[in-house]
Amino acid sequence: MSTQTTGQQPVKLAKTLTNIDALALGFGAMIGFGWVVLTGGWIENAGTMGAVVAILVGGAIMAAVGLVYSELTSAMPLAGGVHQYVLRGLGPRFAFIGSWALVGGYVTIVAFEAVAFPRTVAYIFPEINAIPLWDVAGHTVHLTWALIGVIGGLVITWLNVRGVKQASIAQNFTVIFLLVVGVLMIFGSATRGEVSNMEPLFTPGTAGFFTVLIAIPFLFIGFDVIPQSAEEVNVPARKIGRLVIISVAMATAWYVMVVLTTSSAMGVGELAQADIAVADAFGALFNSQLMANILIAGGIAGILTSWNSLLLGASRLVYSMANTGMLPAWFGKLHPKYKTPANALYFIGGLSLLAPFFGENMLTWLVDSGAPSIIIAYFMVSVIFIVLRRRDPDMARPLRIGGAGRGGEIIGWASIILTGVLFSVYLPGMPSALGWQPWLIFAIWWGIGALFFFKVPTGVQPGPNAGQRVLEIVQERRRAKQQS
Repeated sequence: MSTQTTGQQPVKLAKTLTNIDALALGFGAMIGFGWVVLTGGWIENAGTMGAVVAILVGGAIMAAVGLVYSELTSAMPLAGGVHQYVLRGLGPRFAFIGSWALVGGYVTIVAFEAVAFPRTVAYIFPEINAIPLWDVAGHTVHLTWALIGVIGGLVITWLNVRGVKQASIAQNFTVIFLLVVGVLMIFGSATRGEVSNMEPLFTPGTAGFFTVLIAIPFLFIGFDVIPQSAEEVNVPARKIGRLVIISVAMATAWYVMVVLTTSSAMGVGELAQADIAVADAFGALFNSQLMANILIAGGIAGILTSWNSLLLGASRLVYSMANTGMLPAWFGKLHPKYKTPANALYFIGGLSLLAPFFGENMLTWLVDSGAPSIIIAYFMVSVIFIVLRRRDPDMARPLRIGGAGRGGEIIGWASIILTGVLFSVYLPGMPSALGWQPWLIFAIWWGIGALFFFKVPTGVQPGPNAGQRVLEIVQERRRAKQQS
């Protein structure tokens, strides 16, 4: 399901990524810009250790999901990841729901980075705010500010069209720079931070804890980019699965490190007054605005890594959906020279170019609107893990989580329960219930999905041949359309 025919020559996704490339894609996708703008609020609302505990709890949830992904990825190293798993486990209709959910999560974060990029640049160069356009929720949108996001989107899209290897080379360099910034944060905190600044360690009640927890899907989405690009990773299937777990562990360590180093630099009151808390805290550790700007450069590196990875993952998923008739065939076209899903990249990249024109408030709305969709996808993958364990016990699994038999299902059931509980925290009546704007974006996305849902090929039974049967139906439909 990863080829298309051009004349007599089949065009395939190029298999060019090493294990380091794949790890950089997964880790870089998770470490976007959220840690830069959200950390100050986490510490203020939950306390230093309250935020750390929430991150560790969220990391444990994502680790359970990551373990499930690891086994499925090793068993089915196919482009599209979740799309292929659900197609085999539950059939086309459910495959559409799981895939559309994950694409929705990816698209919101690609759009988020297009807004975060000018927001970060403005910290260093405030004068970029020129030529006011309009106000959105109390924030004035400036043309020059928005155009910086547009230019960033065009460059990232162009890199991905050129080829996954070229995009991964840029990814590797930005991840290395990000890690250097992390080392500087640890050094500054260890030598100049104050433990007293970390007070309070916990805030009363549970609201602060849930404030951090609701951001977890947004913070950790990205490890699943590795499965989405599995056909382009030139390493054994067993190792691909392991890379998923390593990337989740690295991201958890990163977020904990950011909270601890930031809180050691400035008190809660000072962080609350900061423009960008993590950057101001880093500058305070070294008593240097230059160091604050270097931290912001690290934030920009995080933006670029996440932006690049999630655009890659979203395009591969859309490509797979188009190949199985769930989206128009146009989205499944590969670039004849670069062998990348160019049309899918153009479409998703184009959507992200609109986001900067809605202003800075889109940052919060996009974080909140994408999270429920992400959890829906992770819940479905967890269900598929159990379904395939029971229905296809003999399926080749180069990386088998928890051993054979029912004992190995414990991780799957844990992932189902944990993702279900996590989804509930977004609902009305909960301490961390989402506002109407995120739910509106969520409803619009699923409303668009409903238009395609009823065109999904039906009558295909789940199983190892489900994908091939769907392909045959799609090809028959296209031949009939051409003849008419």
